[in-house]
Amino acid sequence: MAVVNEYKFVGIDNSTTGGALTPMGVGIPGINETIIIKSILVTSAGTPVVTITNNSITTIKSKALTANETTELLTQPLIVEGNTSFTVQSSTADSFDVAISYLNIKKEKTD
Repeated sequence: MAVVNEYKFVGIDNSTTGGALTPMGVGIPGINETIIIKSILVTSAGTPVVTITNNSITTIKSKALTANETTELLTQPLIVEGNTSFTVQSSTADSFDVAISYLNIKKEKTD
């Protein structure tokens, strides 16, 4: 089995849903993947509280954000194990952007 490391960046621009977002996509990380998140930056037009959920556990619940400023939510790397869910949710429908830098570690079958 080969291991492939990919450094990635994903962003959500101007979300106003107030609902749970899956920034890396539904079903990611897959069963053969582990993600190590290095940075979660949030910029908001209003003052929502942003909640990060990792495998149905509230990992980060920030205080109300300051409007029109960018805030780093992580103080250390966050590990998301394969076949679990990762979501970002705002307490309000205020416009906010999320930028995530991460390492995706994939185990791939080789013949």
